[in-house]
Amino acid sequence: MSAYETVIGLEVHVHLCTKSKLFCSCPTTFGVEPNTNVCEVCAGMPGVLPVLNQTAVEYATRAGLALNCAINNDSVFARKNYFYPDMPYNYQISQFERPLCEHGHLDIEVGGETKRIGITRIHMETDAGKNIHEGDHSYLDLNRAAVPLIEIVSEPDMRSAEEAVAYLKALHAIVVYLGITDGNMEEGSFRCDANVSIRPKGTVEFGTRTELKNLNSFRHVQKAIEFEVARQQDVLEDGDKVIQETRLFDSVKGVTMSMRDKEEAHDYRYFPDPDLVPVHISEEQLESWKASLPELPAARRRRFMDEWKLPEQDAEIITADRAQADFFEAAVALYSEPRKIANYMTGPMLREINQTGVALKDSALKPEALAELAKIVDGGLISAKIAQDIFSDLYAEGVMPEAYVREKGLVQVSDTSAIDAAVAEVLAENPAEVEAYKGGKTKLVSFFVGQVMRKMRGKANPALVNEALGRLLK
Repeated sequence: MSAYETVIGLEVHVHLCTKSKLFCSCPTTFGVEPNTNVCEVCAGMPGVLPVLNQTAVEYATRAGLALNCAINNDSVFARKNYFYPDMPYNYQISQFERPLCEHGHLDIEVGGETKRIGITRIHMETDAGKNIHEGDHSYLDLNRAAVPLIEIVSEPDMRSAEEAVAYLKALHAIVVYLGITDGNMEEGSFRCDANVSIRPKGTVEFGTRTELKNLNSFRHVQKAIEFEVARQQDVLEDGDKVIQETRLFDSVKGVTMSMRDKEEAHDYRYFPDPDLVPVHISEEQLESWKASLPELPAARRRRFMDEWKLPEQDAEIITADRAQADFFEAAVALYSEPRKIANYMTGPMLREINQTGVALKDSALKPEALAELAKIVDGGLISAKIAQDIFSDLYAEGVMPEAYVREKGLVQVSDTSAIDAAVAEVLAENPAEVEAYKGGKTKLVSFFVGQVMRKMRGKANPALVNEALGRLLK
């Protein structure tokens, strides 16, 4: 058992999905040709003046409201001064002394217990451009420069990599539910820096922290923190001191590597941006934005469990994505069997998402089709096995299940004479198993059912198969 306690705080950067950048009208489209979404303003040309994107302010405020923050009606943009090739101004427009949102919190579930993680602040800022290194040449793409970001800074309240990941997943679900970001981690729309330190158990004073930069997947966050905690323990146990520095995570080797000594905040020489007036949010705007907040994931999960008696795990899977939760409610409104709808969504639908990489919102499956599928299985038109077998086609092609199974000849056989004949054939073909069954091995009934279903190509009504076996085995 370790003698040290881990202390973790996260700084999460979220791309706001506005149509234009934070201070100019350039589009924020991802993946276009380098340096096509650039103008004099976001390229930092002399003499140009920025104009604030009002939608970005609304999106940032909505995040603060959803995360229980106090909203400052008046906030100020500042210049964060540092030089790096992908920062065309030679400073970043950010917020320092008077951020937009402060003093919030987010409750997470870890190991069956609820823990509250404090949120220090949420401030707005511009993203940097992108350096591209090829051989002995370096190129600069400014398409991403000045795309609007919010940075969500937590308190150092997390004590394990598991808690950090739980916090990140809960935060990701909220900002995507709000519709303020697409949350695409591979494209950098949601990424985080982790401040990690350790201290002897029972002490209050924080240890020296290191900052792990640009972690862009939940798995990388987990692995990077676990490695860094172990590395810091080894350093202290060897009698050395942990130094404050910025480190990068090598996901191939699974290790963190030193990048640079960490600069303190005063090294950035913050001062109010003289080209930007203070941001003012009226009480009317604040109340309007608060009223427009959607039902958030945790509340929706609790409602699904209370109203429809879904198991917690099913409710968590379904509500983790807003599109999935909306789909579920639409399907239940069409066929009021929530547990059965949920079983399809957490079973074959989740299988399709994992195997194809196509999210539900991008698939051809419609709530009407899922509701009809559950209905025709309950009505005996097809078996549960056939429903599983055709799900891939429903997901990819968007066909309605009743018409599809009739066209393909997959309708369940409920003709008792045909089923009796198939059962009789199976019993005749397996005399040893019949004798064993009569000798007390009654579990062999599942063997017989399987043989009959195979003979009838999965189309026999299982209830009638079991009834026929009961009669004929006697």
